[in-house]
Parts: sequence; C-alpha cells; structure tokens
Amino acid sequence: MWIEYFLMGFLAPSVLNLMHLVINIYVVTARGSIMSLGFSGISFLTKSMGMIFFTWLGIQIIGLDFRIYVPILTFFWFMTHLVEAFVIHHYIQKNVSPHVQNLQIK
Repeated sequence: MWIEYFLMGFLAPSVLNLMHLVINIYVVTARGSIMSLGFSGISFLTKSMGMIFFTWLGIQIIGLDFRIYVPILTFFWFMTHLVEAFVIHHYIQKNVSPHVQNLQIK
C-alpha cells in the first residue's frame, strides 16, 4: 500500500518536474532567456494539468487516502519546483550576454 504513495506522491511529481527541467535547460541554452520565459509560462499550465491528473489518478482510480496523498504530492511537487527554479536561474545567469553583464551593478 505504501508503494503507491511513494510512486504517486514522490516519484510522479519528481519525474514531471525533471522532464520540464531538462527541456527548460535546453531552451535556455539553445534559445535564450526570453524563450525560456515563454516556456516557463507554458510549463505552468502543463504542470497544473499534471497535478490535477495525478490527484485524480491517485484518489479516484488507485483509491489513495486524500488526507495522506494530497499533502505528499503537493510537498514534493513544490520542493522539486523550487529546485527547478534555482537550476534554471543558474543557467539563465550563465547565459547572459557580456553587454548585459556590464550594465549590472555588482
């Protein structure tokens, strides 16, 4: 019974955010920061749809207790979301042009 909570509450949101992270790193390095901003907006929609799907799948189809499942799901989704934000921020800062870096106050 606990394996379902692990798979759906930890592994599913982690894999969802990992997929978005890999795609967003590609977008930042290949297309630049502005395209990455657009992808982040689309990513918000797809992650929201994924969370709704995972919630429905876990509660209605698998029959997990929502009092246990939803807090686990949202906690690990939020934590992996924060990790993704810091990693993407690092790649955006690394990809800034020298002209913009000269304008920044250090």
